[in-house]
Amino acid sequence: MPDPNTTNTPGNSPPSVNKPETGVTATPAAPPGPSAAVTTKPAAAAVPPKPAAKPAAKTKERRGFLYAMFGTWIGLAWTTMTASLGLMTLGTVRFLFPNVLAEPPSKIKVGFPDSYEDGKVVERYKDQHAWIVRRKDEKFGDIIYALSTTCTHLGCTPNWLEREQKFKCPCHGSGFYISGINFEGPAPRPLERWGVSIGDDGQIVVDMSKKFQQERGDWSNPESFIKL
Repeated sequence: MPDPNTTNTPGNSPPSVNKPETGVTATPAAPPGPSAAVTTKPAAAAVPPKPAAKPAAKTKERRGFLYAMFGTWIGLAWTTMTASLGLMTLGTVRFLFPNVLAEPPSKIKVGFPDSYEDGKVVERYKDQHAWIVRRKDEKFGDIIYALSTTCTHLGCTPNWLEREQKFKCPCHGSGFYISGINFEGPAPRPLERWGVSIGDDGQIVVDMSKKFQQERGDWSNPESFIKL
């Protein structure tokens, strides 16, 4: 039933229902478009942290090992024994595989007997560890012999002093006559003689694989001199 207070006059628009009092028509909000949407990046996967180094533990282990090796009597004894066995093993290996050294020949030719003068010492073969001497011996007469150039004190090499007619050691002052007999200084015994003989070609052969010592009576051996 129409409201008697409302007059619907022809030509007039019906009254608006719920018209806002401000006179502003409310525009409905547009739905958010794709561009307006906030894109949320997925969180990066967490990297597990690296395990922290343990220097203190390693240092402690090292100190404990060193203490066990050197800080106790038992550890020290085992270390000493192990080192000794190692050295013995190295020595055995060294013995099984010796160095092959080029050694000088044990025999040398020193010329013909008539090339030597009486009462003279020939130093031509000193670098080969031999002095060749010709002199008249009280017992055997005119002989030639070869003396070792090694001092019988501590192994130095004496020098022949022609004016003084003696061998003189520069190390400790030992002195030897032309015969090789010691007479001064700390040398305990005479010089040694090498073996001598006449070769097939008539030359004197000095054999340094044979030694003759005066204090043992070896100078009477015919191989220790050549009788002329």
